[in-house]
Amino acid sequence: MSPTSDFKNQLPVILMQTLVIGVVIYMALQLFYNTQANLEARNIASGFGFMSVEGGLPINDTLLPYEPADTYGYAFLMGALNTIFVSIIAIVLSTILGIIVGCARVSSNWLVAKIGAVYVETLRNIPLLLTLFFCYSVVIVSLPHPRKSLVPFEDIFINNRGIFLPRPECQDGMTWVFIALAIAIIVSIGIFRSSKQRRDTTGKGLPSGWMTLALCIGLPGLTYFLAGQPVTFDIPVLKGFNFKGGMVLRPEFSALLFGLVLYTAAFIGENVRSGIQSVNKGQLDAAKALGLKPSLIMRKVILPQTLRVCIPATTNDYASLVKNSSLAVAIGYPDMVSVGGTIIGQNDQAIEVIGLWMAVYLSINLLISLGMNWFNSKVQMVER
Repeated sequence: MSPTSDFKNQLPVILMQTLVIGVVIYMALQLFYNTQANLEARNIASGFGFMSVEGGLPINDTLLPYEPADTYGYAFLMGALNTIFVSIIAIVLSTILGIIVGCARVSSNWLVAKIGAVYVETLRNIPLLLTLFFCYSVVIVSLPHPRKSLVPFEDIFINNRGIFLPRPECQDGMTWVFIALAIAIIVSIGIFRSSKQRRDTTGKGLPSGWMTLALCIGLPGLTYFLAGQPVTFDIPVLKGFNFKGGMVLRPEFSALLFGLVLYTAAFIGENVRSGIQSVNKGQLDAAKALGLKPSLIMRKVILPQTLRVCIPATTNDYASLVKNSSLAVAIGYPDMVSVGGTIIGQNDQAIEVIGLWMAVYLSINLLISLGMNWFNSKVQMVER
């Protein structure tokens, strides 16, 4: 078939695609012009100039120093950092809990399996908002007041004002500890690569997991003691009606974190369960025939293959967790949506703030997808 005939055959498709693109561009321009006209009719100035104006927003839970006299832009940044902070911690904890729940779901112990099933079916079928309300209005509020705080460990106090912890303060010499940790990580990477190369050539690898664990704990620990233990702790002390000093996890943060972890872990647990059950029974029989212990079978045979199945679904759960963190506004935690909503109420700059919300959530989830897709490509089975 000649190039001319190919072009004639493709011409209707090209024209149709060009027409669709033109219609989309036309509709987008009309939306833009109508929005600008409506904003002018209501005397609402567009643009991001308001972000440099003094905000006067009180935010009682920030990762960086903040004063109400700071700008709207800095206040929004504090909210975005809170969103990122709670999302990262919730992803780590929900992954750990999800793996435990998934392994419990396929346990040969009847009681353990049933407990896992009840947990999954309960948490998955209750709206997250209700779970947050329960954690905040029932669990947190029922805790004792500061004078009768729970003390699970020394210098750790739990009450209805939050969880009070000692705050570490680095002194001179801590830089050497961080340098030792960096060296340990670099050497650990080399050990992993050497072990992989040895396994590929001889079939026998090094105990790289234990070696890197000992290195990453031992070298910084030894440096820490040689440097004279350059860390002191600011201990929370009860003064009057509340604790002073240390650091505090406020009730709103704790309720949001617990709710996100409990809810997301139920979905991750199901991903792990399906991944475990996808492993061919013949491989389990072969591992047992070789005399491997159940713990070794789970670690060396089942879980590596489980990753290949559950990573794509878990990526979706991570993205959903980040978006679900916007429900923090319901319990008063100053995340990005809560702070942005206050900015909208004071300035009527809804379009700009909503655009920032979308940009931040999109950026976070794209980074999560990028990282998980890279990890997924590393654990996929390679055809030989």
